[in-house]
Amino acid sequence: MADKLHFELVSPARLLKSADVDMVVVPGTEGDFGVLPLHAPVVSTLRTGIVEVHDGGAAEKLLVVGGFAEVNAEGLTILAEIAKPLSEVDKAAYEAELKDLDEDVQDAKNDDERARAEKARDKIASIIEVLEREAA
Repeated sequence: MADKLHFELVSPARLLKSADVDMVVVPGTEGDFGVLPLHAPVVSTLRTGIVEVHDGGAAEKLLVVGGFAEVNAEGLTILAEIAKPLSEVDKAAYEAELKDLDEDVQDAKNDDERARAEKARDKIASIIEVLEREAA
């Protein structure tokens, strides 16, 4: 049996993490799932949530928004629309952005503008919801 799982977390901005770890818990759209070494191949879309990376001590927590996870013979790769270490997330900045997006929804001049603003607002609202759950 393999001792470690190779894990990579990639966002459009950068390769956030590449390491051999014991286990990763992934926030899939169908529910959280744990990935251990020699896990069966699977592909899953992600929901906004926290990826937990376990390697010895306390779990490292990373916020992810959108994207997908793929488990294959080489390990686990997560490609996320947004990915940040939880310690670097500024909840107040997201709350301010949500307020601005609420105003954008109200000020939309047509259905297309409103739909784009609502989609952006809902994404930020989901991040805040995850942060509040994590803090509780």
